[in-house]
Amino acid sequence: KRLENGARLVYEKVGEHIFAEDGKEMEEVVADLLTEKRKTVAVAESCTGGLLANKLTNISGSSSYFDRGIVSYSNAAKMENLNVPEESLKQFGAVSSETAIAMANGIRTIAGSDFALSTTGIAGPTGGTESKPVGLVYIGVASEKGAYSKKYIFFKDRLANKERTVQAALDLLRKELLIKPRS
Repeated sequence: KRLENGARLVYEKVGEHIFAEDGKEMEEVVADLLTEKRKTVAVAESCTGGLLANKLTNISGSSSYFDRGIVSYSNAAKMENLNVPEESLKQFGAVSSETAIAMANGIRTIAGSDFALSTTGIAGPTGGTESKPVGLVYIGVASEKGAYSKKYIFFKDRLANKERTVQAALDLLRKELLIKPRS
């Protein structure tokens, strides 16, 4: 009974952050949700360099929900492959909320997928500035409901930043998939 009460308290405090109780990895949980809901996803990556697409396709049967991924590291690639406006890149920079949203919208439009994720940031350990430090990341999410981005500031470790960005992106998609549609 004490254990049940303890579990209930944990769920009351941090329940939205619990993604599995059975040892599943985040990408497995997301894959199950995408499959169950018959939804598709496409990704546009910059700072994660293809790691997000890799995680999503590590699951057997991923071709039923994963449409495509584009690694658009340069500004030219963002404009040419994702239709990110040059003016936006000049005004806000490649690492910005506006660019993350434009990347997500771009890949969703190109793929015709239900959902799209994008990643743009400064993985490090070099490249940061005072206003845009190493570890700064924006993740974009696009769906039929619209698009938004979320800002994160991680650490100075490049590989850890890439891993954390992918986990955060998958978690944002997981939460989107759990939202009940309006009737």
